[in-house]
Amino acid sequence: MKKIFIIGLPRTGTTSVCAAMLDLGFKVAHTAYTERSFSEAQVIADTPAFCDYQRLDKAYPEAKFIYLTRAMDKWLPSIKQLLNRMHINLEREDGGFNPIIKRCYKATFKPYNLDNINSFEFLTQCYQQHEQQVQQYFKNRASQLLAIDVSAEHSYAELLDFLNIDKNKVDNVSFAKLNVGGKVTAWKDIKNTLKVDSTNKGRVTKLPY
Repeated sequence: MKKIFIIGLPRTGTTSVCAAMLDLGFKVAHTAYTERSFSEAQVIADTPAFCDYQRLDKAYPEAKFIYLTRAMDKWLPSIKQLLNRMHINLEREDGGFNPIIKRCYKATFKPYNLDNINSFEFLTQCYQQHEQQVQQYFKNRASQLLAIDVSAEHSYAELLDFLNIDKNKVDNVSFAKLNVGGKVTAWKDIKNTLKVDSTNKGRVTKLPY
């Protein structure tokens, strides 16, 4: 089974793309922290994909990757709000988030500290660095990487083309707008048998790569 990894940073529309993938009939894990979730899911997004895409490319050489862009004036306040909500659990040594989340966020927003995650200048640099690294890594490999902004008019059609799906057999023409206004619970609210659990009853395992 060929994998599809969604490697846009948090707050770039990963949930909207995951929801679209469910509608298209794919088994989807929005975040994946167990060997089983990597085995079962056809599509994996967010953590750890946005951080580990190079390792995933080597582990799954036939995989496709979807990089998500977002206008900076929309992304900056959204990611700042998210990181501030997550901060205590990212920093806790007696629990908090699982070690995979901590590793990925602290590597992507490095050096990670409260001052930096409240600096639009710092966050802009993190976004640009991630974008440049993705573009450089997949240079001359257009068949493996799609870059889209889910708010753009033709982005859904571009996704279908990338996945070789006939537009005439699909009802949707655009991505659903989810997690608007700082909300991050939309994925939990989606009821679909194709959803793959990210953890094993809240526990993580060694990843298969």
